[in-house]
Amino acid sequence: MIVALGANDGLRGLPVTQLRDNLTAIVASAQKSKARVLLVGQRIPPNYGRYAIQFHDTFGEVAKARKTALVDFLLEGVATDAQLFQADNLHPTAEAQPLLLNNVWRGLAPLLK
Repeated sequence: MIVALGANDGLRGLPVTQLRDNLTAIVASAQKSKARVLLVGQRIPPNYGRYAIQFHDTFGEVAKARKTALVDFLLEGVATDAQLFQADNLHPTAEAQPLLLNNVWRGLAPLLK
């Protein structure tokens, strides 16, 4: 199971403890059903200050605590290239999809063996 969510929670300022609890519950539920889980990390803009760091760190903390695979950041190699985003500056374009696939595949491929 690929768990790739949370960016909107971060942009809305959801408390990090709630994000952690939600991610932990999702991962634990999937693991209980014997699913292998890949948790995909998210980042929010650095102007969110310390919250942005805590937000991102939560994904790694949950992955470590639940002993599950982690992709550090879904938008690695995409986030800093404005041409890879739609006009809303939030959602990646079709051209960005192969990069996103590569990011996820690095974490997913080992789980499929």
